[in-house]
Amino acid sequence: VVDGLKGLPEAITAVYPRTTVQTCIVHLIRNSLEFANYKDRKALTQALRPIYAAASAEAAEQALRDFAERPWGAKYPMIVQCWQRAWEHVIPFFVFPPDIRRVVYTTNAIESLNMQLRKIIKTRGHFPNDEAAVKLLWLALRNVLAKSVRSTFDWKSAMNQFAILFGERFTQAR
Repeated sequence: VVDGLKGLPEAITAVYPRTTVQTCIVHLIRNSLEFANYKDRKALTQALRPIYAAASAEAAEQALRDFAERPWGAKYPMIVQCWQRAWEHVIPFFVFPPDIRRVVYTTNAIESLNMQLRKIIKTRGHFPNDEAAVKLLWLALRNVLAKSVRSTFDWKSAMNQFAILFGERFTQAR
């Protein structure tokens, strides 16, 4: 899951060619709402829901067209353009079954994990060697994953779906 940084999706797929690049749906919604009046935001989020909750990419594309043709699309054409610009990185989301969608629709968990890892590294300053840094990160990951990340989501259902979709590419940590 990659949140819309220009050039980054191409760089990732160059290094990891089998990577699926997808934008963060939550950030796309938040970015869309930047174009709207505050009083309209709640209604707009409800109007955008059929797009990202669609059963398939085709249904989502139709929902986006419907949104564009309705009053909200006419009042806020920049929201439609925002979704259209990001569409290439939105449609991979619809390949996944609902169990995985609940896990990957936002990058907030990834950002939280990155923040915690940066905090650990920042407070330590310098390391005598790379092995010391790797060991510290491994311990931090073990502690974070044991208590928060996996329990936050319906991780077991998603794990089963990842194992089916990605086969040997998905390995369960022991």
